[in-house]
Amino acid sequence: MDTQDNGLLTQIQYPEDLRRLSVDQLPQVCQELREDIVKELSVNPGHLASSLGVVEITVALHYVYNTPEDRIVWDVGHQAYGHKILTGRREQFCTNRKLGGIRPFPSPFESEYDTFACGHASNSISAALGMAVAAQLEGKDSRHVVAVIGDGAMSGGLAFEGLNNVSSSPNNLLIILNDNNMSIDRSVGGMKQYLLGLNTNKTYNAVKFRITRWLYNKGMMNDDRKKGIQRLSNAIKSAIAQQQNIFDGMDIRYFGPFDGHNIKELVRILRAIKDMHGPKLLHLHTQKGHGYAPAEKDVTIWHAPGKFDPETGERIVDHDPNKPQKFQDVFGHTLLELAEQNPKIVGVTPAMPTGCSMNIMMKAMPERTFDVGIAEGHAVTFSGGMAKDGLLPFCNIYSAFSQRAFDNIIHDVALLNLHVVFCLDRAGLVGEDGPTHHGAFDMAALRTIPNLTICSPMDEHELRKLMYTAQLPGQGPFIIRYPRGGGVLVNWRCPFEEIKVGTGRKIHEGKEVAVLSIGAIGNNALAAAEATGAAHYDMRFLKPLDEDILHEVARKFQKIVTVENGVKNGGLGSAVMEWMCDHDYHPTIKRLGMPDEFVEHGTVAELQQIVGIDTESIKKAILELL
Repeated sequence: MDTQDNGLLTQIQYPEDLRRLSVDQLPQVCQELREDIVKELSVNPGHLASSLGVVEITVALHYVYNTPEDRIVWDVGHQAYGHKILTGRREQFCTNRKLGGIRPFPSPFESEYDTFACGHASNSISAALGMAVAAQLEGKDSRHVVAVIGDGAMSGGLAFEGLNNVSSSPNNLLIILNDNNMSIDRSVGGMKQYLLGLNTNKTYNAVKFRITRWLYNKGMMNDDRKKGIQRLSNAIKSAIAQQQNIFDGMDIRYFGPFDGHNIKELVRILRAIKDMHGPKLLHLHTQKGHGYAPAEKDVTIWHAPGKFDPETGERIVDHDPNKPQKFQDVFGHTLLELAEQNPKIVGVTPAMPTGCSMNIMMKAMPERTFDVGIAEGHAVTFSGGMAKDGLLPFCNIYSAFSQRAFDNIIHDVALLNLHVVFCLDRAGLVGEDGPTHHGAFDMAALRTIPNLTICSPMDEHELRKLMYTAQLPGQGPFIIRYPRGGGVLVNWRCPFEEIKVGTGRKIHEGKEVAVLSIGAIGNNALAAAEATGAAHYDMRFLKPLDEDILHEVARKFQKIVTVENGVKNGGLGSAVMEWMCDHDYHPTIKRLGMPDEFVEHGTVAELQQIVGIDTESIKKAILELL
């Protein structure tokens, strides 16, 4: 990474180098770190605004704490670019998110400074509490553990489960609440409103700091006295603030709110509370995109802006009118069209209205769209409740994030056979976001659940038709999965038309080998079939399977290739093999899909080639059977 020859950042390879600097030098480190993040991400796209917002927090933590012996657990890992640069990866940061380069999110497999996986939100408090308890039980009393949670992650149910356990388990955990009023879009919900209003008198905080430190230094603060003093403190604070503090109410000592961009003040505060016993929460106000004007003005766009000119802030956007529309945009426009025709339709998303394009309906029909925050399980059960009493929810969740709602899908929707339409965006390989974000498991995981209909469109017209079919009366839980990014059709609009549930289609006649695919990966399969003379069938539905097609294929072909953009263990290929066995057919079947391992990060094209579902790999599999 390029840096100024006379800059401080060039002197910092690891946090121990940072700790040799004076406090007065830290503002310059923050400025250089912020400039490097902007410069690098302008040509190598990634998550910009979140990392800019925590630069001072990052520097202060590594300055005050003895990392990696002390543990910093990041929540929503797109905050952690500054952390990567300060922990031995400055020179490699230009490879971030590239095939074979450093990982898109912190991972213990990459660095000892990365204490836990953090691709999905809200897990930091639970993981950090586990580390804090482990340190106590293993006699490592000098080890400090810090959880950094923010970007809307406090709205996730797991965060509250962690807080509940923190309040009842002996520990010295420090939770830093990075409160920027954002997730990717604006944060929503009661916790957001609570944090906005949570404030305490600065004089009170200063006095409390001094008294508490004095009591600890004099050895006069044991557990019983601490609880008594804390109860009195909470009562005084509630009277001053005219508001009950939820954290103090849970016996988690609350400090703040403070300015999260004042690096010298952060260092002072962290040093003051570092060795205090018992769980603590430090509430910091930050600005997502801080220090880079374009990102400050439009934080949603600049969450992950793509390439841009770092000097002007002008984004480099491809406006080619001949380029196919993104699947998520087709979903967004189609949902609004359907909602205009069907007054029972409502939209639900867990904090991703822009990412999934539900913002299109949200703008036109705000009263019928619901952003529930980072709370996928709640999104599903909330949708089930609305469906139970007559509404028709379209619940859009990224495939990888839907994993957190598995029980809710079973218990709160499928069990009651409720008419909820689940649109699983980013299904299959997603590219540079890597293994925490690949939509690998939804077909295999959901295929076993009774009452579910599971389908996947090969192109944008099919997506529109399946969405139309899904909202027709008489359907139960209906799952539509589609990939990230662009499809194949420039003219994506088409009339609505019902597709009979459980029916596929023959797309290409052929001999000797039949290729069965599901979803948009079928475009690769079709190209391979055309090049080799194989037959190609678009199955459309994983559940129920088109048995007429399967009988036809079994009678005409002794060699079959199945292709899916998901794990092959338990997916379409497994379903076809099971059906053939049950019906006493014995063809040779070659299954193509993701292997039984977590797939790394890289471009979608690179990853398709690696796992063997690109056109050339499918052609090779066909030819090997001939």
